Amino acid sequence: MRIRYFSFLSLAIAAGFLVVVSQAFTAVDIANLALGVGIGMLVVAFGAAVRFRRHVPSLLCGVAAAAISAWMIVASQVFSLGTVQNLTFADALGVLGASLLALIAHELTTERVVHSLAPHRAARADYDLPDEHQSSRLREPSAA
Repeated sequence: MRIRYFSFLSLAIAAGFLVVVSQAFTAVDIANLALGVGIGMLVVAFGAAVRFRRHVPSLLCGVAAAAISAWMIVASQVFSLGTVQNLTFADALGVLGASLLALIAHELTTERVVHSLAPHRAARADYDLPDEHQSSRLREPSAA
């Protein structure tokens, strides 16, 4: 497996966790978790953006997730607890969306590689037997 896959999968899991937390926990716990998980997501997203800067979809999704995570860190410290709950929910959905887009882009590039390695129709035609050979092979043996 690729590290890019695990990086964005961990972002998706952390963001999904924050979505659930923002609806189930108290406001103080939401603010503390938004700060802590936001710092972790910022580090992973920024690291993925820097590491995979040559793959444009990963770069864009990593930068978007890092920007949203940075905003989540600031918002968890600046705004009131009721507002932090709503912002954490929205920010977590944004990071979740960016990481899912990055996972889709990863799968599309993986599928492209798999399909480029598959044998082509012209190459398989070289190994097929002509019709006259196939018909003689299908005949039943004569009883002697």
